[in-house]
Amino acid sequence: MVRIAVCDDSETELRVIAALAEEYLRSCGAAGTVRTFSHPDALLRACELESFHIYLLDMVMPMLSGLELGRGIRRQSADAQIIFITTEPGFALDAYAVNPLHYLIKPVRPDALFSALELAMGKVNCGEAAAVTIRTKDGLRTLSADRIACCEYVRHSVVYTMSDGGLIETLSLRESFAEHAAPLLRDRRFIQPHASFAVNMSFAERLDKAGFTLRGGAFVPVSGKLYAAVRDAYMKYRLGEGA
Repeated sequence: MVRIAVCDDSETELRVIAALAEEYLRSCGAAGTVRTFSHPDALLRACELESFHIYLLDMVMPMLSGLELGRGIRRQSADAQIIFITTEPGFALDAYAVNPLHYLIKPVRPDALFSALELAMGKVNCGEAAAVTIRTKDGLRTLSADRIACCEYVRHSVVYTMSDGGLIETLSLRESFAEHAAPLLRDRRFIQPHASFAVNMSFAERLDKAGFTLRGGAFVPVSGKLYAAVRDAYMKYRLGEGA
């Protein structure tokens, strides 16, 4: 089920855009939900607890610009499909700093929004995100694959690096690292480039023979004997299957 978030400080525009998004879902027979947010802070707080596939964002808001909001969303989700909607075409170039899917000018024409949503729908995976449940010193925690940048096997435990840079460590494992990481590796975004690491390729900024450099500066090494296979898998993901 596709989840769409709409953020606009104008209540009138918010209702109009949300109604058009709901009309689009009905017209194409897609199961989905549309949630509205009149303040960008409320949307960012919601993103800490749940993920959305598509974001329809006003570009010009007095409390936080759409560009700043987009950056916050992008830090939490590399695969988010962001569509900016604005009265100011002059901001279009700046907007591409957060790699948006589209940039629409108000008043939004239904056909233009439907076309952008159709493009976004073709890029999202609307199934439930992969997740891993781990034992920590604070109890059981379930981590969404959307929030995991990489994980490393260290002294019989696994250290997860999250999208916000935070680290979460498991208690000592009862199974092998390969068994522990298996749920993540079933997600097309993840690959195991080294016996002790799994990495979410959507967070990678660069790959060379030494390894992956991730957004935020984390580094994941690649085993020399696996480099060719890892390189090919990464290229396929970026060119053929990536967001």
